[in-house]
Amino acid sequence: MEFLYTYEGMRLEFPLVSPEEARFVIIGVPFDGTTSFKPGARFGPTLIRHATLNLESYVLDYDIDVSQLPIADIGDVSVVAGDPRRTADRVRETVEELHTVNNLAIPILLGGEHSQTLGAVEALKPKSYVVFDAHLDLRESYEENPYNHACVARRIAELGVREAIFGVRSGTREEVDFAEKNGITWVHARDYDFDAFVELVEPLPEPVYLSVDIDAFDLSLVPSTGTPEAGGLGFWDIIEAVEWMVKNKRIVGFDIMEVAGESIGGITALTAAKLLFYFLGAMGRGLLNP
Repeated sequence: MEFLYTYEGMRLEFPLVSPEEARFVIIGVPFDGTTSFKPGARFGPTLIRHATLNLESYVLDYDIDVSQLPIADIGDVSVVAGDPRRTADRVRETVEELHTVNNLAIPILLGGEHSQTLGAVEALKPKSYVVFDAHLDLRESYEENPYNHACVARRIAELGVREAIFGVRSGTREEVDFAEKNGITWVHARDYDFDAFVELVEPLPEPVYLSVDIDAFDLSLVPSTGTPEAGGLGFWDIIEAVEWMVKNKRIVGFDIMEVAGESIGGITALTAAKLLFYFLGAMGRGLLNP
């Protein structure tokens, strides 16, 4: 089917199915209209897709070949330059359109600025939002824009969605106060461990939207991102959490955001592509081996 706001662009280069048949649907969001430090997230979807060419589709850990899964890639959302709200509306409408033809499909956003997660959450209406992020993203407004990338968790909280944020090492006093007053749990990267993750996420209501801002990882793994922060999490920290989420929570949407860069083969995109394959592999085990 043709989607109102998408264009083809680059797509994953292994066998794909139609959106109507898919259980996982890739949607690129090439937007970086409110980037406040390091530009280039508009290239994130293409960079991640290209980085998958370097990876074996067979995931050793799960004994599964992700190329055998029912995956669709509908290309990239046509963004509105410099306008995060109108672009998020297009993301929302694209996800809604997908669910009119296939309400079992899990949309997977590749980005692109974290501001665009809002559109997917608005469409899917999860009860909980679990996010790995170096930043709290709970500002009321930043640079006079309430839909800036630094405000996405605030806008999602205002929808009545429960939130838990992991890997944090940057925020303002206002954001910390807002989190405390509104029951938003968060864990500093220095204090993160798997037990703390499970303790905070286990009681959250389902369904859950899972988001990974690539800057949650240690800076050595993700040098190309919009607002890089030293002192992040290791690759296996996040993979272990994703595996637990897949096993224990109903996930209705997933994204990998804030991947930036201007040339192919970069470390950040390779980290994101590997994360994508682990998510697909973990989710796909239940499909191929029920």
